[in-house]
Amino acid sequence: MNEARIEGSDLRRAADLATLARHVGEEEIPWVRNPLNDAELRLLQARPEDKMWVLHGRMPAGLRAGRHRHTGPVLGFTMNGSWRYLEHEFVNRAGSYLYEPAGSEHTLCVPEENEAPTEALFVMYGEVLYLDDDDEVTYVSNVQTNLDLYYQACESAGLPRPTAILG
Repeated sequence: MNEARIEGSDLRRAADLATLARHVGEEEIPWVRNPLNDAELRLLQARPEDKMWVLHGRMPAGLRAGRHRHTGPVLGFTMNGSWRYLEHEFVNRAGSYLYEPAGSEHTLCVPEENEAPTEALFVMYGEVLYLDDDDEVTYVSNVQTNLDLYYQACESAGLPRPTAILG
């Protein structure tokens, strides 16, 4: 039987990775109503130093987010239901993975005919710039605005601020 051995610098690297690993149980991060639309969300992680945040969302049928542009990449995974971008023909369905490069611009919408909320997980970097018809920025979403929004929604629901988000 071959045994793997970790020695010297490999052991230090493994210890460094262990300090970065994190687990967040579902009960540690409550679902709250997004005050900007009719969706529910959980902010699973916020790393201001990396300009990164992880959102777990439940979007109702018919939801339409404003047209927006990403300044950093986005990783998305659809767990339930379906959603799409008005500017593209593909549909994100349960099990779909989506990568969006920095600079991508689109309008997220959830089909009216969905019978249940669409559930998706997004890992976002940088900022999301919401645009009007003249391409003027009307709202900026980033790690800090999402942290503030989530804490505000928790407080409005009478829930304590979760401590497992940062890091």
